[in-house]
Amino acid sequence: MNWKTTLILAVVVLGVFAYLRFFEMKQPSTGEARRQAQNVVNFDRNKIDGVVIQNGDEKVEIRRHDNKWRLETPFKDQADGALVENLLSDLESWQKEGIIPAKDIDADKSKLNEYGLNRPKLKLKLIGSDRPPEILFGKDAALEGRMYIRFENSKETFLAKQSVKKDIDKKAEEFRDKKLTDLTTAQVRRTALKTPAGEMELEKQGDHWDIVKPLRARADDEKVGDLIAQVTTARIQQFVTDDHGDLRPYGLAEPRGAITLFSQGEKKDQKVEIADSIKVFGQEDKGQMLQIGSVPEKEKDQVYVRFAPRGAVYTLPRKIEEVLNIKPADLRDYHLVRIDTNVLDRITIDVPGKGKTVLARKDGNWTIASRNNAPADSGAVRRLIDTLQNQRVTKFVEDVASNLPKYGLDKPHLQLTFSSFASENTAETKAGEQPFATLAFGKEDGDNVFARLTDEPFVVAVRRGLLDRISADPLRWQELSIFKFKPDEIHRLSITTDKELSLERGENNQWHWLKGSGEIDRTNVQSLLNTLSTLHAVRWLGATKPQDGLEKPQLTLAFTTSPDNKASHKLIIGAPASDGTWCAHVDGREGTFVISNSDLNNLRVPLVAQPLPMPSPTPSVTP
Repeated sequence: MNWKTTLILAVVVLGVFAYLRFFEMKQPSTGEARRQAQNVVNFDRNKIDGVVIQNGDEKVEIRRHDNKWRLETPFKDQADGALVENLLSDLESWQKEGIIPAKDIDADKSKLNEYGLNRPKLKLKLIGSDRPPEILFGKDAALEGRMYIRFENSKETFLAKQSVKKDIDKKAEEFRDKKLTDLTTAQVRRTALKTPAGEMELEKQGDHWDIVKPLRARADDEKVGDLIAQVTTARIQQFVTDDHGDLRPYGLAEPRGAITLFSQGEKKDQKVEIADSIKVFGQEDKGQMLQIGSVPEKEKDQVYVRFAPRGAVYTLPRKIEEVLNIKPADLRDYHLVRIDTNVLDRITIDVPGKGKTVLARKDGNWTIASRNNAPADSGAVRRLIDTLQNQRVTKFVEDVASNLPKYGLDKPHLQLTFSSFASENTAETKAGEQPFATLAFGKEDGDNVFARLTDEPFVVAVRRGLLDRISADPLRWQELSIFKFKPDEIHRLSITTDKELSLERGENNQWHWLKGSGEIDRTNVQSLLNTLSTLHAVRWLGATKPQDGLEKPQLTLAFTTSPDNKASHKLIIGAPASDGTWCAHVDGREGTFVISNSDLNNLRVPLVAQPLPMPSPTPSVTP
């Protein structure tokens, strides 16, 4: 045998082996095959497109459309998808618990009648590829919870649990979906209301809702969500009738009101099934309209409604009537301003006559751009943003700001501008600052101050105390960290009160006096260094004033952070401020800040060790 023949035989053997291996992989394991043999039916539920139930004279047909189950007979409506999926699950796990062979049935012609399988009342047929035969349901067996079943065109009879029978032995109405709509609150992008008070429209822009009719205003996202949820979570109480007949008995010929929900899903030329017809939506989105009618005479806790997408009259809990009482003012957003923090890069604080303070975001932190990007107190900036976002208006003063001088808004006393910033031109934005909201404050009115967003036509009132949190002094926005050293970086230290003490760190890292005497309290020195090297301000007061007491300080600390003593620093502590804090100033920074009383105590600890008290003499005892 030559090498070519050997190679061909090897290829053939490998091919046969691969085929057998593939065939074996497609076959169920022994345990799986045993389980399938014991199943009443075997099918792939993904290939099942429908279910037909014959229950006496009533036929129920349910079909799958776009992965949703719909009733086709005896009426067209949404089916309860959970019921259908539960039926399929029960069918998958339905086991034979006994078999009566066909030959035994043929031997006794009365057996089928005895088992209720000669002309059974209840039948189940699955629709789809590789579907099993129609299943006929007979009488209950003597064994509790079991019953007789067989397949169409077969006399072989099985004993099985009654679970599937319980799934299908229902009236057609019980297969209807009691959830009014399968639309979710998150899918709704627009809604329209008709109430006795008039018409209203709301629209979602990005993540937020706006009122677009009868006025254009920001809407309260939470309140609009609650309104929409009343429809999307509504549960039908009663299925009353279809909507093709006389609607006057239900107060629906002239409904008291209506709410229509529009979603993104209904696009141009999309086919949508409504009752027993199919409509094609073009440019206009028809939405899902719920009309509210009268209250039934007997069920006073319910109300008649008509839901157009399902073409029927139902009753819902009477709570849905709350929709009829909604007015635009009920849905307005009482937050003073919306700030998109994802794009916010600049905050400009403008007070006429005092210049502008520009705060800029950089790498997650904030700087004072108007002071050469000096580090800002990022925590204070974030607190300002949170305060503004959470601030609620106390009153909507005017919906049309036609008389700005009346409210001092023609020449605002304070103006905040929020901007994004792009360093380079892109397809979406131009380089530079792009303002997206400007907030102006005008005259005070008692405890309130008038305000407006310049891109909105309204005048509102907010609490006057809000202005105290918005400082136009750039010095008050400085970062709180005063020193950022390690304690062992401090080389020389001088403390001046009513006298001066001066120390220096030697080569062996030991401190010695340059001015002073006595034993050095090294523990207190270390405590002072720990506080001084990482000193933080409680807050900045702004420009230095005489009352800060810095011209006649009670404590001055000068220190160096280099062995050659050229890197020098100086801290001055002045007069007490409010709430137990103390005014202070540091060389190289403008303005006055305050430090805590505990920090001050750590900075003025005695550096000379106190002598230990002499032990008292022990009295002698005379024998």
